[in-house]
Amino acid sequence: MTHPLLTQDDIATYQRDGVTLVRGLFRDQVDLLRAGVARNMAEPGPHAAENLKEGEAGRFFDDYCNWARITEFKQAIDESPVADVAADLMRSDRVQLFHDHVLVKEPGTSKPTPWHQDGPYYFVEGKQTVSFWSPLDPVREATLRCVAGSHLWDRPVLPTRWMAETSFYPNEADYMPVPDPDAESMVIREFALEPGDAVAFHFMVLHGARGNTRKDRRRAFSLRLVGDDARYTPRPGPTSPPFPGHEMSEGQRLREDWFPVLLDRG
Repeated sequence: MTHPLLTQDDIATYQRDGVTLVRGLFRDQVDLLRAGVARNMAEPGPHAAENLKEGEAGRFFDDYCNWARITEFKQAIDESPVADVAADLMRSDRVQLFHDHVLVKEPGTSKPTPWHQDGPYYFVEGKQTVSFWSPLDPVREATLRCVAGSHLWDRPVLPTRWMAETSFYPNEADYMPVPDPDAESMVIREFALEPGDAVAFHFMVLHGARGNTRKDRRRAFSLRLVGDDARYTPRPGPTSPPFPGHEMSEGQRLREDWFPVLLDRG
């Protein structure tokens, strides 16, 4: 049975476009996640970053891989229907946690999130992947923007370093240049969102976000999950997240002691 938050059309849309909207995915965990984000910002982890150059207005904070130390994140994952919804969208029996990601744009932060695919930064390959991007504040202009169908492109998009604006790996020729979806009239999916709603998108979907020029904060909690066919693959340099010392081999499922299985319908 499909989870009540989804319809068969939602699943078909996800498979076709690589992106769909899930209303109320974390509706009952909004306050919990807000508390977790506040704790995360007060106690940043080793991967925390400030993503503005000198002279740029506002604040753009992000951090990831904190679910094991911030109990609010772990509780929200466990208490929400996220694993069941992910299994339905991916058409997967198995759902495994990859990592969490917090992104906060304070009021007056005009800097956009650059267009990118997440997949090239990760050491995971597979068609059964999903990220949930869930705002903890009402979002209109600063919402996530996803290019429909970009998870099916023949070549991945060049991963770059956001601040330095340089290539992330040395093998630049293996990737297509970062496109300009607005200028190239690509089909962009974006949604007005309430706290706890979630945009579900594939690891290989091209996405970005506008700056937050409003007077309200834009806090977002993201969760990255993988399914049956996800396997470790080496990259030509440190990945993001890096996960040093993982000791996995090419073609291996992600180790369950680091990346716990949230659901197994098999």
